[in-house]
Amino acid sequence: MDETASRPAPCAGLRIGDLAPDFAARSTLGDVRLSDLRGRWLILFSHPADFTPVCTTEFVALARAAGEFDKRDCALMALSVDSLFSHFAWLRLIRDRFGVEVRFPIVEDPTLVIGRAYGMVSAHDADSATVRTTFFIDPEGVIRAMTCYPANVGRSTPEMLRMLDALQAVDSGQALAPANWQPGDPMLAQPDATLDAVYAADSETGWFLQETGGKGRA
Repeated sequence: MDETASRPAPCAGLRIGDLAPDFAARSTLGDVRLSDLRGRWLILFSHPADFTPVCTTEFVALARAAGEFDKRDCALMALSVDSLFSHFAWLRLIRDRFGVEVRFPIVEDPTLVIGRAYGMVSAHDADSATVRTTFFIDPEGVIRAMTCYPANVGRSTPEMLRMLDALQAVDSGQALAPANWQPGDPMLAQPDATLDAVYAADSETGWFLQETGGKGRA
């Protein structure tokens, strides 16, 4: 039997709609507590290790896009098993090589306590080298979306921004974000799930598939 078949998948411990577990830890910006960020959006994401090629490209991209997240009133917070001093050395390398400063906090989690609380790493694993997990947390501290990437595939910064835009847009009313939605595109109306609406619709799909005005940033 394949040993990996019995392992819980990353994110398995938490679901969309759960309150994000609180924690306090050391970070590159000093001591942080997750609950101190209530009142604004937060993207909490893990990376396998410092001084790795894919992670380096991610942090360069996210640092360059930090202003875009800030415009959306969204904080960024990274997490890895590496030590605080490893984080410092890596960020210095990134600044000197790529000319960009990473100013969002990177949390150290050498004992995997935080990673395991979030399902970022299996309880059976000794490190987080196979995990690249992202949690989108709303101002109330509720997990609104999650993504999991393998260690050998980097995240898409534009998709992280699009996901954030979509979550904020649907919060403004009863509209739904369709496939490939971008800010300013039409959204979908919540279906009127009544028999009268079904019979009164002007087409076969009109009662459940109807565009509404564009939402979000144009």
